[in-house]
Amino acid sequence: MNNKTNKLIPELRFPEFVNEGEWVEKELGGIAENLDSKRVPITSNQREKGNIPYYGASGIIDYVKEYIYDENLLCISEDGANLIDRNYPIAFSISGKTWVNNHAHVLKFENSNTQLLVEKYINSINIEDFLTGMAQPKLNRGKLDIIPIPLPETPQEQQKIATCLSSLDEVIAAHSQKLEALKEHKKGLMQNLFPQEGETVPKLRFSEFVGDGEWVEKSLGDKEVSFFVSEKVTVKKLNINTYISTENMLSDFSGVSTASKLPSFGSFTKFTSGDILISNIRPYLKKVWKSNKIGGASNDVLVFRSGSEVLSEFLEFTLKNDSFINYVMKSAKGVKMPRGDKSSMQEYPVKYPNSNEQQKIASCLSSLDELITAQADKIEQLKWHKKGLMQGLFPSTTNKN
Repeated sequence: MNNKTNKLIPELRFPEFVNEGEWVEKELGGIAENLDSKRVPITSNQREKGNIPYYGASGIIDYVKEYIYDENLLCISEDGANLIDRNYPIAFSISGKTWVNNHAHVLKFENSNTQLLVEKYINSINIEDFLTGMAQPKLNRGKLDIIPIPLPETPQEQQKIATCLSSLDEVIAAHSQKLEALKEHKKGLMQNLFPQEGETVPKLRFSEFVGDGEWVEKSLGDKEVSFFVSEKVTVKKLNINTYISTENMLSDFSGVSTASKLPSFGSFTKFTSGDILISNIRPYLKKVWKSNKIGGASNDVLVFRSGSEVLSEFLEFTLKNDSFINYVMKSAKGVKMPRGDKSSMQEYPVKYPNSNEQQKIASCLSSLDELITAQADKIEQLKWHKKGLMQGLFPSTTNKN
């Protein structure tokens, strides 16, 4: 093992290549032809709609009539801020007739397996080491060219690794499609289980409630429906597991994560199990969570508690709903960091049936949420497996930035 420490040899290697010797380390600029000079941005008012994909730093951003590339290429984002946040892959392949703006570098490789290995490798490294600038960090051409890429000497080993990683990506993609299908199913189910605008009963109703008549409609701020929690708790009584801020609330109604740290001082809104927490910064991110514990929420998080006529389980899905988010965004204030208007939220119309029907609907949707969570966890496990596999299949390189 020690003799591998100072050599460019991966920890994991397919048996037929164990005796193939060291890998080589090459700078990215030396193994790919740069086609950046062909890139052309198109402003939104100049785009003519068509079926040619128009790419930017984050992938496809539109479809246009013309194209400037027509081959298999690799794009690498130069948008540093989003590269750090990892909102999307750093590198992605494009093929066929395409148009690319000047926010993604365009590279051409002689060998498709080399391109695939570079794509996987770039997406696995710490790209911050190669960014320039502070306010708007970028991956410029100079830094791009010197990124060290480890590669096997033989094309056969390159192909073997590329095939292995591609197969794993296909498995992840299949599970991701299943997750999206579950989310779409839930979205459609909610549209039918709740009355739509102008309706007093839902399109779908459990058989035992078909003859129970119309749902009641009141405002979210009516005390029978819900109210804002104002009770406070000091930071001394909180820990990283019980402190909730907009930073550790997850998008798309996905729950919360453990806080990275606690504030040094202050008091916070005290929430308890069953309360509904909503991040009031950029509401369109859909950060809504029903608490299962006692804790404290930052000032940018609103805490709702259900009233006497609405179960917290039912209120959860009333607020974890695109209809509610769209309503909040209509009165949100601010452009870069819009905030929901509390007074407007209290006017949001809430329709609800009797408590037994509320419980039935909530139980149905909760069961579906459990399937969605389990599927999301499975995808995360596969991604962690891929990350570990990448660390074993690729030897570490020398940072040359």
